[in-house]
Amino acid sequence: MNEAQQIITQIQKGNLSSVYFLMGDEPFFIDMISNYIEENLLSEMEKAFNQMVVYGKDIAVDTLINYAREFPMGAEKRVIIVKEAQELSRTIEQLSVYVENPTPTTILVICYKYGKIDARKKLAKELKKYVLFESKKLYENQVATWIPSYLKTKGYSISPVAIQLLVDFLGTDLNRIANELNKLSIILPQNIEITPDVIEKNIGISKEFNVFELQNALGNRDEVKAVRIVKYFSENQRDNPLPPIIANLYNYFEKLLIYHGTNDKTEANLAKVLKVNPYFVKDYRLASQYYPMKKVSQNIACIRQTDVKSKGVNSGTISYEDLLKELIIQLIR
Repeated sequence: MNEAQQIITQIQKGNLSSVYFLMGDEPFFIDMISNYIEENLLSEMEKAFNQMVVYGKDIAVDTLINYAREFPMGAEKRVIIVKEAQELSRTIEQLSVYVENPTPTTILVICYKYGKIDARKKLAKELKKYVLFESKKLYENQVATWIPSYLKTKGYSISPVAIQLLVDFLGTDLNRIANELNKLSIILPQNIEITPDVIEKNIGISKEFNVFELQNALGNRDEVKAVRIVKYFSENQRDNPLPPIIANLYNYFEKLLIYHGTNDKTEANLAKVLKVNPYFVKDYRLASQYYPMKKVSQNIACIRQTDVKSKGVNSGTISYEDLLKELIIQLIR
């Protein structure tokens, strides 16, 4: 259970804090907590007089404090939620006056996205008495762990390959991934496993022509398949921009370099070191036979060179398809 879910669990148990200060670079978990409070803390009747949702750009800190000092009408609690509170970054420190002595019948929720307050200043120190939550961006391997746990709450399981398809196509944007998974939960019956076929049919990510399959083709030194995937990418450039493809290939060969440099090559240790699902360790074992360390180092250099060319440096008039084809041939041969 992640920290955001732990906070929600405490709320469900009735263990409420007078102040929830939610900050950080990952908006998904901030929204997850604030949305739960907004939807569940008060009844619909109580919300009419006792719940306020305001935005940082529309309110001053002193006005916010005045609202927070008011008492509830016909309810035990009053809820004030400040969205986009990062708009108050220049004056947010003034909130320490309220946090020192908050109104016990008010639940104040501050959603401070894409940044955090100065831990050395008074406000941060005062907030330690309450809920001060930092929502951090997840790394790719953490997203791959988060996806099945998120789906489990909705009654689904998902195969490792389907997870990798989602991560390779959607990146680490949790809101974007959650939106796609929520669509699946509307369409699909519960208690089924989400497979690459399900992903292709309902989300539109090709199970055959994607970066993950391109990596597999490279790992097997299957030049024909790799070139066929590149051709598909070229014909569908809008859905397959170059930067993420190049970044994924770089990460793939960087993992192979780490593989070669790891002494303990047990499955469990390699999964931990490479930050991949143990299911995929066998693929790196196979690829390591085709690509010794020297060749891996050369391939990383080729990918860097292609990245520079893709940005228009010393590339002439080379096309998207030719640039990728040239890279694939350099990597495999």
